[in-house]
Amino acid sequence: MTKKPAKIRYWLMKSEPDVFSIDDLQRLGKTAWEGVRNYTARNSMRDDMKIGDLVIFYHSSVDPAGAVGLARVCSAPYPDPTQFDEKSEYYDPKSTREAPRWILVDVEFVEKWPAMVTLHAIKAEKALKTMLLVQKGQRLSVQAVEPRHFERVLAMAGSKQAEAVTA
Repeated sequence: MTKKPAKIRYWLMKSEPDVFSIDDLQRLGKTAWEGVRNYTARNSMRDDMKIGDLVIFYHSSVDPAGAVGLARVCSAPYPDPTQFDEKSEYYDPKSTREAPRWILVDVEFVEKWPAMVTLHAIKAEKALKTMLLVQKGQRLSVQAVEPRHFERVLAMAGSKQAEAVTA
């Protein structure tokens, strides 16, 4: 009996562009998504993300904020090394190598969109009214995205990947 391939899931990952932007990801090709210090976001990376999952890359803490490109999860989850580095702003003295508290995945660049899909545009789009991103109090830096919401954001962005995702 052959194993059925895992279904691709969709995510949104936020980064402040002055810290790490879509241009940085494009230049590097891939990166470890380090520094996540929220248990819900960590659990999503640890328990739910799989290699091949697609990610909306979102610039946060900037005006305007919004979705700027597409990335792909390209590693299994593993301990975030910054938690052990006393010089890192992400150091966690309660975390040990035997029992790490913080997990990350690597993400790779897929595409940068011609224009940002702003948070304002996302909020104005009727088809996205129930997207986690626009829910009151939702501030997670890593969050699941429903397939229909993912497809709509890619269509709004004019993504070259939109057809491949919906196929």
